[in-house]
Amino acid sequence: MKITIVGGGSYCWTPTLVRDIVLTPSLAGAEIVLQDINPKNLHDLYRCSQVILRQTGTEKKFRLKATTDAREGLRAANYVILTITVGGFDTMEHDLKIPYKYGIWQPVGDTIGPGGLSRALRNIPVVVGIARNMERFCPDAWLLNITNPMTVLTRAVWRETDIRCIGLCHELYGTLGLLQKILEANDWRTDFDCVSVGVNHFPWIIRLRYQGRDAFPILRRRLRELRSRKVVQEVKPGTALDHTLVDRHQVKFMLFEYFGALPAAGDRHLVEFFPYFCTEATNKGADFGVALTTIEERREKWMPQWQQNVRDIIAGRKKISLAVSGEATSKVIAALAGHFYWKDVLNLPNWGQVPQLPLDVVVETLGFVGRDVAYGLPVGEVPPAIMTQLQRHVTNQEMTVEAALTGDRSLALQVLLNDPLCGALRDVRHAKRMLEELLQANRRWLPQFFRRK
Repeated sequence: MKITIVGGGSYCWTPTLVRDIVLTPSLAGAEIVLQDINPKNLHDLYRCSQVILRQTGTEKKFRLKATTDAREGLRAANYVILTITVGGFDTMEHDLKIPYKYGIWQPVGDTIGPGGLSRALRNIPVVVGIARNMERFCPDAWLLNITNPMTVLTRAVWRETDIRCIGLCHELYGTLGLLQKILEANDWRTDFDCVSVGVNHFPWIIRLRYQGRDAFPILRRRLRELRSRKVVQEVKPGTALDHTLVDRHQVKFMLFEYFGALPAAGDRHLVEFFPYFCTEATNKGADFGVALTTIEERREKWMPQWQQNVRDIIAGRKKISLAVSGEATSKVIAALAGHFYWKDVLNLPNWGQVPQLPLDVVVETLGFVGRDVAYGLPVGEVPPAIMTQLQRHVTNQEMTVEAALTGDRSLALQVLLNDPLCGALRDVRHAKRMLEELLQANRRWLPQFFRRK
């Protein structure tokens, strides 16, 4: 078995991915290939991965290789994990700062809104190119995508190539873990029966049972109790009595109150799907407990932390945990290889999971993975208000894929005009100006938008 990590020089992802793979016994004997276009990053992560194998006692069970050659990395691969960022923080800076000038603030900027569109226009052609290389060098391989914007990238691969692609995201599990604390459950994996539906970073729990009972009335009662507690003394943070659990997830629970279903992503993602939360009137989201993550913070705090983590592992200052993380990638690979069935959150084409949405659009639902197969579970009836939200975003995501592949400026502009965040624009002409600024700032990565007609 050959597992290739495209973007294997990722300081953020590669240590976790490699550790999970080598700590999954059914994957023993696999060749792990790190492939990246940045030789320095690749060298660092190769050395880091060597230490991970040594500390976990798996040196003799796995083969490790690093290459900057995409063809070599993909040749005869069985599973390809995608973790890339086209242009890195330099391009993300434009995604965030250009919309700021027009009164649009995004805490993340990697999925929808002007920032998400800009990132998608850069990433889609590159990811489709990787999938086309897979058609040449490993046509039967699965592509496991953890790159954003996840929905449109997964959709582009299925639409344009014969490569089978699954998008993997952990947001739902973070919410179920939160509910476990609030409801004082023992283990959400066994205590909860959940039905969720959505697109990436915008999933909704539309039905939830806790020990066989409808959990929503219990949750509403529990939230009222927590909100009524003005002062909680001698309470361990993170326990069910900690009222700050609600304070830190104000948006999620406000939407639950209004819509009757529970959005299952972090508030920083959720606010980007609505025009109401990050505005001047709300102090750019601060009134709801949401903070903007600036590009400076990502450069000066996040990246140094990831790099220091890798340096500490290489130097032996940090011991590797012998527990597999909550990420699904290694378990999905083992399931695809036929070692067991695995239930997880899967971004896949709509083959009937959500009958009210068009076929083939990518949706995020729970699903099963088995030997060389993955399928989403049907979700049943979706509340009309939730369906209205999903239809809007699915339509925009379909147009985003088309615009990215064709360089259609008019279509890209329509995506912006349809996006909820652009409701903050005071002048409709600003949408066109903002799009042009984003395209010009990314011109190096967007040749399809600058061809002579």
